[in-house]
Amino acid sequence: MAVETLTFGCRLNAYEAEVMKGEAEKAGLDNAVIINTCAVTAEAVRQAKQAVRKARRDHPEARIIVTGCAAQTEGRTFGDMAEVDLVIGNADKLKADSYKPMVFGTALNDKVQVNDIMSVRETAGHLIEAMDGRTRAFVQVQNGCDHRCTFCIIPFGRGPSRSVPMGLVVEQIKKLVGNGYREVVLTGVDITSYGPDLPGAPTLGRLVQAILKHVPELPRLRISSIDSIEADPALYDAMADRRLMPHLHLSLQSGDDMILKRMKRRHLRADALAVVEKLRSIRPEMVFGADIIAGFPTETDAMFENTRRIIGEAGLTYVHVFPYSPRPGTPAARMPQIDKRVARERAGLLRAEGEKQFAALCASRVGAVENVLVERDGLGRTEQFVPVQVAGSVAGELVTVRITGVTTEGLVGEALRVAA
Repeated sequence: MAVETLTFGCRLNAYEAEVMKGEAEKAGLDNAVIINTCAVTAEAVRQAKQAVRKARRDHPEARIIVTGCAAQTEGRTFGDMAEVDLVIGNADKLKADSYKPMVFGTALNDKVQVNDIMSVRETAGHLIEAMDGRTRAFVQVQNGCDHRCTFCIIPFGRGPSRSVPMGLVVEQIKKLVGNGYREVVLTGVDITSYGPDLPGAPTLGRLVQAILKHVPELPRLRISSIDSIEADPALYDAMADRRLMPHLHLSLQSGDDMILKRMKRRHLRADALAVVEKLRSIRPEMVFGADIIAGFPTETDAMFENTRRIIGEAGLTYVHVFPYSPRPGTPAARMPQIDKRVARERAGLLRAEGEKQFAALCASRVGAVENVLVERDGLGRTEQFVPVQVAGSVAGELVTVRITGVTTEGLVGEALRVAA
């Protein structure tokens, strides 16, 4: 058995899984399962523990290594599991040396090898030349977070905000394009805080402009989740470039001003709507997703309705809803809690609103001609990130498609031509 990785959580974790696998193999590790965990909710931690137990059942002779955000914040919890051989913190999971004790059978005083993430000050520019089985590649440009939203444990799992130098990012994207990738997604924990720690204090917008300028052969560039209040003028300017995809995911969290203040967010409802309006004035076809928390402590019915309404007002087509989950050590965990049943019901209502918006978007595309990146044979995504079935298409192709119908998952189309 080679090294197998199981990844939970964000796109950054998906990127890091590729790096981890490469570093572990560089160290000489084999017959191992590395579980890259998420800590954003209690459910994510529960799923990681479940994955550990399943990995041990499926691979009784393998070394089981746990890392990621939950390993960083709850290392001892995983270390106490009999199924686990080694726990590695987020700061060290991308280093080959961290896996050598499993290679050489080195005796460790403690199988929990988790260091102080808050002391980390650099993000290494790990260059990967491919991502297995994918036509879309994620590129890490930033890690960590300096904000302290009252519900969030992630800064304690990822450490302070730190950026990858622009030159390294451009170099990595050139390699990925040279290996046949047609789309690159810039990712990080808080990517709109990119740059202040680098010489010259570049911004995310300047980084995007540099990529578009210096990698002209890249057909599609996509940005992952952003904190809209941090969007800089250069980012708005870059949005006019057709190679930058018209789809952004907003770290919204709520549509009610009082809840946003209690979350210690830095935007209000009107700010989020203004950003959406401004971006659509630049790119009318722009679509938005959003992270939203249902049932945050003290949320009344009226506050919840403000959040439900903003989905329609902003036209949010991809709604990622979390029922609020108290994370030990965060201020929100000490606030008056909402009944879990109510939080789940509200989450369901928010998802239903998002599904209405998504259905409306799909219906509006029937008859349109779309540029589709085929991710696997017969299935791809439009520039607005809508899934589309295209009979006869082959993974990796960029196909011009006429949309002929809709499904519950997205669109159906017929290929007109394949891009060179």
